[in-house]
Amino acid sequence: MAESVVWIAGVGAVAGLGAALARRFAREDYRVAVSGRSLDKLQTVVADIEAYGGKANAIVADLGIEADVLAAIAQVNELGTLRAAIFNVGNSVSKPALELSAELFEQTWRASTLGGFLFAREATRTLLANGGGSLLFTGATASLRGKPPYTAFAAGKAGLRSVSQSFAREFGPKNVHVAHVVIDGSIDGERVQSRTPDYMAKLGEDGALKLDDIADAYWYLHTQPRSAWTQELDLRPFKEPF
Repeated sequence: MAESVVWIAGVGAVAGLGAALARRFAREDYRVAVSGRSLDKLQTVVADIEAYGGKANAIVADLGIEADVLAAIAQVNELGTLRAAIFNVGNSVSKPALELSAELFEQTWRASTLGGFLFAREATRTLLANGGGSLLFTGATASLRGKPPYTAFAAGKAGLRSVSQSFAREFGPKNVHVAHVVIDGSIDGERVQSRTPDYMAKLGEDGALKLDDIADAYWYLHTQPRSAWTQELDLRPFKEPF
């Protein structure tokens, strides 16, 4: 019998959400295909998973480039039977609107919205051929509202949310569970810890989302019975104002 495979796009640092999602699915005996633009980071994540007895493969790809996505899904399909696909590309961009170039705006849209669509299109084709599965997207507070200086990021994330909703309505009845996860708060991971350590200290105990707790929520979505599927789930620390 072919191995069950999860394809996770947007994997970077070992102490990041993409890697945490990979470890969570690896614990359930899934072969994990991790995608990102940095081979060094992907290989570090693969080694970390293998050190604990998991199975993982690195696939270098820029999800905003269609040829890369097509090449990546071909490699994923060689690994086993795709059962879950997770689009976790972040690309948070902070720039005042009047200083925001057309090039940077397009790059941000391409990474989030176009990349999310290309990933979803190719993953869904395979999931349908395999009889169904899960297609999950990582969103953000910016998916729901725009504010300065995150015009480009909010536009890209809002577009990704619309892709998720459209795929859910079209492919849910065909046994593909499409869900969008709104991460409404800071993640206690490498990016925030390294860039704003004082802010992390100010948040205090359980003031930021923990990587393993987020990953558990994704696993929950993947294993939901289809009589009660969630299309959108928002996650935030208990003391996060909203």
